[in-house]
Amino acid sequence: MSERLPHLRGADLLSLTSLDERTVLSLFATAAAMKKDYGPYSRTLAGKSVILLFEKPSLRTRISFEVGIAKLGGHAIYMDHSGQRLGERESVTDYGKNLERWVSLIVARVFRHSVVSELASAARVPVINALCDLYHPCQALADYLTLWERHGRVRGLRVAYVGDGNNVCHSLMHGAAMLGAELVAITPKGHECDPEIVEGARALAAAGGGRIVETTDPDAVAGVDAVYTDVWVSMGEAAHSASERKKFLKYQVNEGMMAKAGAGAVFMHCLPAKRGQEVVDGVMDGPVSVVYDQAENRMHAQCALMHHMFAG
Repeated sequence: MSERLPHLRGADLLSLTSLDERTVLSLFATAAAMKKDYGPYSRTLAGKSVILLFEKPSLRTRISFEVGIAKLGGHAIYMDHSGQRLGERESVTDYGKNLERWVSLIVARVFRHSVVSELASAARVPVINALCDLYHPCQALADYLTLWERHGRVRGLRVAYVGDGNNVCHSLMHGAAMLGAELVAITPKGHECDPEIVEGARALAAAGGGRIVETTDPDAVAGVDAVYTDVWVSMGEAAHSASERKKFLKYQVNEGMMAKAGAGAVFMHCLPAKRGQEVVDGVMDGPVSVVYDQAENRMHAQCALMHHMFAG
């Protein structure tokens, strides 16, 4: 069994800022042990029900949580809120106070961070942010787990995020700052990351030995260990105009861009991908792609988190 993390018992995960390097590396060690054998962890959620509240469609998030919860001995209940957002029929606070009477954990995939934050404030059971407009902490945990598996470390690695400065990029910034890596956010003008979140990530980096860089220059991928991208238009957002889409063309991850990255650099994507837009098939399906390793690691990283939320 892995190291115990009593400070995670009953804790929420709304963003990576609630974690520290030692905790994350311990989660990675637990995830690695689980990948070898889930047997010792198969009773973590025995007798417990977990509610999945999803306002947005999902493949990886839903299936990785449902299968992972089953592997830990728990029971997952999926509630589709794509037709009626949380807070419309009754208040988010009332929703949370009801759910705490029936379930042991709330996993919320929502449009607004304020919703998952209100759920966590209202409910006496832990809440996991499975994606909101500002953060995607579970994705970032899986991403850095993937890099940790390849390199045996995260500290000192350089990751370039190319595209729209969105929730995924925000969480990657937090992870890099905390784990002592460098995150280079390469975004078109007008599509930068949230300034307050960048400022907070830089403060974390100053304490944790990481580095956060912002630029509009796609050539800033030079020498990095990983090139990461995401769709140009996130789910639930309005489609870009033709003029806006033109801004992104030089940010497409193709063979030419990957050739500028460091020797042995990998390609990363949180998926789903719009092939032919933010990435070409030759990169997505090529030998440098680790996108399906990332997808698999969603389950293992989340299972490690849930284990320590209940086992300490």
